Parts: sequence; C-alpha cells; structure tokens
Amino acid sequence: MIILGIDPGTATVGYGLIEVNKTDITRVINYGVIQTSSKLEMKDRLNIIFDDMNELIENFNPDTISIEQIFFFKNAKTVISVSQARGVILLSATRKKLDIYEYTPLQVKMALTGYGRADKSEVQNSVKDILNLDKIPKPDDAADALAIAICHHQHLNSLN
Repeated sequence: MIILGIDPGTATVGYGLIEVNKTDITRVINYGVIQTSSKLEMKDRLNIIFDDMNELIENFNPDTISIEQIFFFKNAKTVISVSQARGVILLSATRKKLDIYEYTPLQVKMALTGYGRADKSEVQNSVKDILNLDKIPKPDDAADALAIAICHHQHLNSLN
C-alpha cells in the first residue's frame, strides 16, 4: 500500500509518499513540496496546487491520502487560504477515488512522539528515525507530510 501524506498550505504544500505492508513501513518513495508564488492571484495558486496534486497522484498511484486537519489559526486570512488549498487537494484525491483520512497536529505528534505537545524538531527527528533516514527531510513541510503519512500507517496498525 502507498500512503500519500499532505501538509496543506498555499505557498508550500508538503507531500510525502511511503510504502507500507500490514505492520511495517517498507520504504520512502518520495517527498518534497509544491510551491506557489505570493505574486500570483489565489485562483492561479490553487490551480497550480490542483494540477501538481493530480500529477503526483498520476505518477505515484497512492492507495490513500492522509492530510492535516486545520484546527486553529491566529490569522483568519491564513485559515481561509489554507482551507482553499485543502479543498483543491481533497478534490484532486476525490476525483481519483482515493480514500482520504484527516489527522490533527495533536494526533500526528502523539503518533510519532507519544506526546501531543512535542515541538517541530522532536517530530522531525522521529520522522528521520522511524523511516531510517540519514538526515531530517527538508524542507520542513515535506517532513511534516511524511509525519502525517506515518501517523496514518500507525492508525491502520491500531485497527488490526
């Protein structure tokens, strides 16, 4: 099974693909970011995200997508734009008939570190360790996306 983890945003969307079996993560397939320029209109940024998501799904053929839920933002403008980005990402996944799972940052932190208030560096070190990588994946958004994919794998294991 291939899990596509997504850390949504408008300037940067992190993605991470892992291959898993029933009990283990077998390999990291790919990770990176989709970037859009702040100089573009929002409709154009959303179109880039949608097109790039479609390309990722076509190229890697994931079985499922796990995406971070939006739970709280201090800035209303930010929450609206990230929600729009999440919308086009979810539309892309839905059109490809992928199962979609959503996790809060708290759930991701708990799954990776056992502590819901873990800081970013603790989560990133857990990603590196769990995936047996030599270094923490960069940029941060890609590491966060891998964390979301790992969280989903652990959720699936808890159901068995």
